[in-house]
Amino acid sequence: MYSESQRGGEAMSGNTVRTILLLTLLTAFFLLAGELIGGQQGLIVAFFFAALMNFGAYYFSDKIALMSYGARPVSEAEAPELYAIVRQLSARAGLPMPRLYLIPSLSPNAFATGRNPEHAAVAVTEGLLQLLNREELEGVLAHELAHVKNRDILIQSVAATIAGAIMVLARLGLFFGGMGRDERDNPLRGLAGLLFFILAPLAALLIQMAISRAREFQADATGAEIAGNPYGLARALEKLERGVARVPMLEANPATAHMMIVNPLAGETLMSLFSTHPPIRERIRRLLEQAARA
Repeated sequence: MYSESQRGGEAMSGNTVRTILLLTLLTAFFLLAGELIGGQQGLIVAFFFAALMNFGAYYFSDKIALMSYGARPVSEAEAPELYAIVRQLSARAGLPMPRLYLIPSLSPNAFATGRNPEHAAVAVTEGLLQLLNREELEGVLAHELAHVKNRDILIQSVAATIAGAIMVLARLGLFFGGMGRDERDNPLRGLAGLLFFILAPLAALLIQMAISRAREFQADATGAEIAGNPYGLARALEKLERGVARVPMLEANPATAHMMIVNPLAGETLMSLFSTHPPIRERIRRLLEQAARA
């Protein structure tokens, strides 16, 4: 039965609070960048610019993501098992049936998108359907439906949009000097502004990555409860990690990598601090602990 334990609920609540705080910090960085470039007028412009970007992310992120991976709608006649699993899991989670898409790639992966449960879509690669058995596939699809249920698609789209805008503003600030009259009259303020424009893109990236990792952990926990079996998702994650290493997704875009259930970028050598996904070992460990508590 789909129900949350008290401990699981507290963990999810903590993830939600952390996400809100991180999004607030991102927005503050964005507004500060606008203020440093154009003073109070720049702050107002940055605020409306942020609102416009979030509106675009809200309405068009699903279309952009599906198009970027060449995903095509798949019919029930083409994939009856896929439809049967998603229909059953959606009913169990109290969600409308999402649109289903197939990505023509042998690299095993999946993602969910859409601004709300009524406009959600789940996309899977051909490689995913070939690699996983039914129980593992249920775990992956339940994870993606958990993203829909938790509104993670919108949260991560907004975070990515604001982080990208901060990077653009930082470049503008460095190019134009980011110094008004106050900065010229106060060299220390000007130096502080210069340091901000250098460090803000890195800080924005770290915050975006932290938001993405927090939502992945929460989607694992919620997805395991929807599926009613954490072991299927745990085994799937292990297979997907090896599968992506063998067959990387060449068309993967770093800007949308955070949407996938596992990082589609092969040969990643950056520190885990910069990863869009938590370590697979840690995700599996938490799922096994969840199974032990059940």
